[in-house]
Amino acid sequence: MPMSLTDFGDVIAERIRAEHRALATQWFERLLDLLPVDAREIFPTESLLDHVPALILEISAYLRHPKEGAIAANTAILDKARELGSLRHAQRASLHQVLREYQVLSEVLVTFVVEEMKRLGIVPPPAETALLVSRLHQAVDVLSQATVEAFVTLYTQTIDDQRERLEQFTRMAAHEWRQPLGALQFGVSLLGQAHLDPDRTRRTLETVERNVRHLIDLTHKLETVARMHNERDNPVIQEVSSGTVAAEAARQLREMADARGVEIRVLDALPTLTIDVGRLELTFVNLLSNAIKYSDEAKAVRWVEISGLESADGWCQIAVRDNGLGIPPDSVAKIFERFTRAHPQRDDVVRVGGLGLGLSIVEDCVGAMHGRIEVESAEGVGTMFVLTLPRTPPETMKP
Repeated sequence: MPMSLTDFGDVIAERIRAEHRALATQWFERLLDLLPVDAREIFPTESLLDHVPALILEISAYLRHPKEGAIAANTAILDKARELGSLRHAQRASLHQVLREYQVLSEVLVTFVVEEMKRLGIVPPPAETALLVSRLHQAVDVLSQATVEAFVTLYTQTIDDQRERLEQFTRMAAHEWRQPLGALQFGVSLLGQAHLDPDRTRRTLETVERNVRHLIDLTHKLETVARMHNERDNPVIQEVSSGTVAAEAARQLREMADARGVEIRVLDALPTLTIDVGRLELTFVNLLSNAIKYSDEAKAVRWVEISGLESADGWCQIAVRDNGLGIPPDSVAKIFERFTRAHPQRDDVVRVGGLGLGLSIVEDCVGAMHGRIEVESAEGVGTMFVLTLPRTPPETMKP
């Protein structure tokens, strides 16, 4: 039964509209063998599951009126296609799988058109059949492009995030290795002296051994950080007493604190958190180290303490305060910037050197723990850093 392209297009469009849910089911069944997720996760919510027949209905409407309300101008339907791109990125599908998903849809629809032509006895001219199939592919391509654009945007962001994590890791490793390596270098040079007395030799060997252990422990921790791809892969998120972590950080810095006459106090009643333990420890180590470095030798009693503050709604606050030199007012606002140091002009007086990366690393760590850090300081009085941290990782926090 020959018929015009308009009639042919209308008939096929109407048949697709009438069978859009059955076609969506065929598409879904084909995807079971394609995507790297459980069947329940291919379209894990009712909203996303409804996207599939909605996309097919839109293709049907386009076949009926290819110039009116074109798919490319339909923001609502393109948003549905973009949501599928975001979903596939979250499911770690490959770009090939995303493209193949829409190729499967085209195959399902073209097969349906051929079967309907046979079933209804429709025999349009070959050119008209080719044009209709071309329009069908164009409609699918528009939806596919929206899905792929959303997928690629998120994929690119993932690459950028990974590069930033690598840069943070490099800064962290260089900063943390520098101090024990410097101590080792100094110890080895002492041991090379010909007339070193036995007591000095013993103390130097103990220092070398302690710093070697520190480097080994630090290397294990940095290896763990380097292996992390995202929070879900993070093996160091544990439930832990922040007081225990603070005490370990204090232990690592005990010799440095004793040399400068600084008392480290870890107060009771620090909160228990489910958190990245390595980053929390590194935060405490850097804040305590800074407080010790910038202690005020003019004061008879010098101290730095870690204490808990008020907490509510799944969040807690931890303060690290000291009675050191304090931060000049014009430096407080930029203290977390890379290569920024509070007292560079007083290196000789306070015997402090470095690149000014410690607090930048602290801010990176706190951000990675989904928290924030604030600072209050009065020059000549002291400084207080306040950490605001979630008691549990955000993905498990109650809204």
